[in-house]
Amino acid sequence: MKLERLLSITYRLLNNEVVSASELADTFGVSQRTIYRDIEAIGAAGIPVVSYQGVNGGYGIMKEYKMDKSLLGPDDIASLITLLDSTATVFQDERAQQTIHRLKSVQSRPGTTPSLTVDLGSWRTYNEILRELRTAINSCRLVSFHYMNAKDERLNRIVEPVSLVLKYDTWYLYGYCRSRSDYRVFKLTRMTELTALPVSFERHHDIQADDLFSGGNTQDQIEHAVIHFKAGPLARVLDEFYADEKQFHDDGTLTLTIVKAIDVDWLVEKLLGFGEEAVVLEPLSLRRRMKSKIEKMLAGYEEV
Repeated sequence: MKLERLLSITYRLLNNEVVSASELADTFGVSQRTIYRDIEAIGAAGIPVVSYQGVNGGYGIMKEYKMDKSLLGPDDIASLITLLDSTATVFQDERAQQTIHRLKSVQSRPGTTPSLTVDLGSWRTYNEILRELRTAINSCRLVSFHYMNAKDERLNRIVEPVSLVLKYDTWYLYGYCRSRSDYRVFKLTRMTELTALPVSFERHHDIQADDLFSGGNTQDQIEHAVIHFKAGPLARVLDEFYADEKQFHDDGTLTLTIVKAIDVDWLVEKLLGFGEEAVVLEPLSLRRRMKSKIEKMLAGYEEV
């Protein structure tokens, strides 16, 4: 109870220029003597509390310790609080929580409903992996895990973790793979048996993670495709292909046109998930790839 009161007093001091001891005592239902002891405890914790004498005196916090409200607009502060709050929840980050409290102290409209909501969380096990990897990154410790690559090979990897990257709806680990002697990107959903090793690394990683998805294998890509979808799965089509050109027809069907470079294997996998509801119109090479895949699938049911 005392800790909660100390935190509440600190936030009140951050949000106000001067607060009297009597006002604090009335607010928290304690004596002024208790408030004096609380103020001493807050000061002993390193927060620069200032005492103001006189009729309108009381307690405050040094202006230099507070964030300048002119640095950020109300919308900027609200957006930062929302993003940090999601990050702090996923990673159980105490420093992020402290930053949130500081930002709230300069909010001009505290307590208002945010116009932006971000939830970076996932299922519980996934969050635990994220926290373990971030701890390894911050402490420069090697991690070991089994990884399923695109060829369905499950191999052990020893990695110097550099950064966690959220791209679209998927988390990735970017790091230096000692097994391949090169930088690699690993999708977290394909990692199993993750272990933080009791071994530190001293390599300075100065490669920018912004470019980690650039390049790659472009030999098996197409830059144009037209697919016709029946009326049933259109909501799913919008979910999967929201950035591509769409033409809705009077009969409730949809023609999708892709005009960007896209991985053929990925596209075939997605289209097969729509079953008979999706028909590739062009190019011919993609139609042949779909037909070949379907024939191989049918071969497994010849005895049925």
